Amino acid sequence: MKTALEVLDAIKKGEATVYDVVSAFLETIEEKESIHNAFINVYPEEALERAVRLDEDRPDELPPLYGLPVAVKDNIAVKGMELTCASRILLGFESPYSATVIKRLESAGAIVLGKTNMDEFAMGSTNENSYFGPARNAIDPDYVAGGSSGGSAVSVALWEAPVSLGSDTGGSIRQPAAFNGIVGLKPTYGRVSRYGLVAFASSLDQIGPMGRTVEDVALVYSVIAGYDPRDSTSADVSVEPFSEYLADPEGMSIGIDRRILREADEGIVRGFEEVVEFLKSAGYRIVEVEIPYFEYSVPVYHIIASSEASSNLARYDGVRYGYRAEADNLDEMYYRTRTEGFGEEVKRRILVGTFSLSYGYKNEFYLRASRIRRLMKEGVMKLFDEVDVILTPAVPVFPWKLGEHPDLIGKVYKADYYTIFANLTGIPALSIPVGGEKFPVSVQLMGRYFDEKSLFRLGRRIFHAFNIL
Repeated sequence: MKTALEVLDAIKKGEATVYDVVSAFLETIEEKESIHNAFINVYPEEALERAVRLDEDRPDELPPLYGLPVAVKDNIAVKGMELTCASRILLGFESPYSATVIKRLESAGAIVLGKTNMDEFAMGSTNENSYFGPARNAIDPDYVAGGSSGGSAVSVALWEAPVSLGSDTGGSIRQPAAFNGIVGLKPTYGRVSRYGLVAFASSLDQIGPMGRTVEDVALVYSVIAGYDPRDSTSADVSVEPFSEYLADPEGMSIGIDRRILREADEGIVRGFEEVVEFLKSAGYRIVEVEIPYFEYSVPVYHIIASSEASSNLARYDGVRYGYRAEADNLDEMYYRTRTEGFGEEVKRRILVGTFSLSYGYKNEFYLRASRIRRLMKEGVMKLFDEVDVILTPAVPVFPWKLGEHPDLIGKVYKADYYTIFANLTGIPALSIPVGGEKFPVSVQLMGRYFDEKSLFRLGRRIFHAFNIL
């Protein structure tokens, strides 16, 4: 078995019990974790107990994810499991409730194996900012896994779990998916409930699935997507059944912006052009476009995301929950708790965000960035009058070695160069591996609001033209 659909089919046909399936994945985790560090916490007893119950109470008609193991990023709440966000400041905090996406997964029969490693509070592109040490690339453990959902990507690539959940604020699902050669989806903003997701930048964050194939990702998406009254930003828009995502795409027009290719490594551009040639030969219309204000994505993102982070992370003060430093008075306790509890990248972004919102600078930085963001949204809506989807590389660079610490602006921050635009505008985006040499090349499809269906259909066509599982 190499895909989630194959696992589900084996359970459905009685070729494997749920207990056997869960046991096999737990054995793989035990075998590989000492090297790759994809998980922060694993819960084998709870997973096996649920597997036994599912085997004993097997219904005549199985729900869509019956018995499927799932890995969950450690910024998504699962009742009774530790919720750390890979930060010292939340060590030992046990979630008293489950996120909406977890309830929907479990109602569909899925089993949570554990919580995966990540950049602290989802701030980073390498997974090196974790208090628990970095998750290591599934292809070569000497290289970065990507971030912030690095552990979720590595767990699927290593077959420690057939699918996983991540969160995506500026590329945190699609970028590590690309670095590890799997598929990752950032849904339309508001398509998947954020209730139970620890907030980084509330206007950008979105939960999404990761898997080995487009079909696996589409299946999980079909379960977790949909309106949730507990999330004030949730959109009351109907979700198509999984079967609609498998149809062949016909007559689609695909926009490409060659201006932005100059930011990508030569091998990535070469792989991207191979995909373009395939699509031409398959009869799709390729349209040369200019993605509006794309070149401003990185600075606009970091101003808005850091500003929202500085507000959202103010709640971690040592008073209500999590880490509390010893101190002689309240002011000193606040200061020492946040100094000792947060890592360097989190503190850097809090400082940038606080400065961007401060008196005398808010107009120059935050409000100006917000205006550019609005122009991006208006421009991309007009662009989708011309084309059905937009095709770009998923990342501009291949993974680099752990500990190299290239300068942030020059490489680490720019690793999200192609992914940030979808978060700023709220449109859906899908990362798909398309071959490569040591490390895979991946492309990204971006689509209209709530049109994940087109991404799955075209993405499936691309995936199976370039991948053999």
